[in-house]
Amino acid sequence: MTEATKPEIDFIEGPAPTELVITDITVGDGAEAQPGANVEVHYLGVDFETGEEFDSSWNRGESITFPLAGLIKGWQEGIPGMKVGGRRQLVCPPHLAYGPAGGGHRLSGRTLVFVIDLLDVK
Repeated sequence: MTEATKPEIDFIEGPAPTELVITDITVGDGAEAQPGANVEVHYLGVDFETGEEFDSSWNRGESITFPLAGLIKGWQEGIPGMKVGGRRQLVCPPHLAYGPAGGGHRLSGRTLVFVIDLLDVK
């Protein structure tokens, strides 16, 4: 597999979705992520409304391994079924991200867009 490069996220027209939107950009052909698995990913996150990047493992120059159970609900629901080598876009409304506005996190109340590359399932 060739080394992937940091994705670009196109501005999404229209109102923010109220449910999780999953879009496969590249379908992988490796092991499939299961609910509760540990996953190694590269990811980029932007604010749906502004398109402003708020986080990126690419900028840190290294992938991250997480237990899915410890992540936001949008990732817990949006990564299972994905296969290693795949790239998937998740649009997470606030209730599947950091909760409603005023929830104490700087991204509370925001709809978030992530592009996730699944590198490994452990």
